[in-house]
Amino acid sequence: MKIFTKENLTIPNLLSLFRILTIPFFIYFYMKDMVYVAIIVLAVGGLSDCVDGYIARKFNQITELGKMLDPLADKLTQAAIAICIAFKYPIIAPVLIFFIVKELIMLIGAVVLIKKGARPVAANWYGKLGTILFYLSVTVVVIMTLCSVPSPAFEIVSYILLGLTALIMAYSLFKYFLIALSQLKELKTEKNA
Repeated sequence: MKIFTKENLTIPNLLSLFRILTIPFFIYFYMKDMVYVAIIVLAVGGLSDCVDGYIARKFNQITELGKMLDPLADKLTQAAIAICIAFKYPIIAPVLIFFIVKELIMLIGAVVLIKKGARPVAANWYGKLGTILFYLSVTVVVIMTLCSVPSPAFEIVSYILLGLTALIMAYSLFKYFLIALSQLKELKTEKNA
């Protein structure tokens, strides 16, 4: 696939690229304890994420590059957030490790599907739900820390939210695996026919 083509020069693709370019700024401001500026940078990136899919569908600007660039921007943003926050709030480290392992497995699965001639598994509601819970859980942990929520309540809420997030991530990984397996079986059947 050629990346630098006229068809790929779309507003949604530029917004996804913009989102990727905001990541180093988020990391810089967050690690310099300029949390509010980092949140603004993240919010601007998040807003572009909300808009790019709508524009792509509304104005028929869906491209193969966009189908890869948008989830890549999502994953890079999530990884940057998780790593930065894990440095300051070690309680999320287990979910971060699980998140990284899940994403690596999905990346390897996508490469296998592409090499076999199939398309990578598209995002589904359970993947989106995992992403939303991830952001919600991390946000609540940060807010509780900034508000100095007492230890027992902090730990209970944190563990429930982070555990639920990990559970949804595991479910989405399982579902994506089943879809990928089904695609590989279909390819094998087509080749044998």
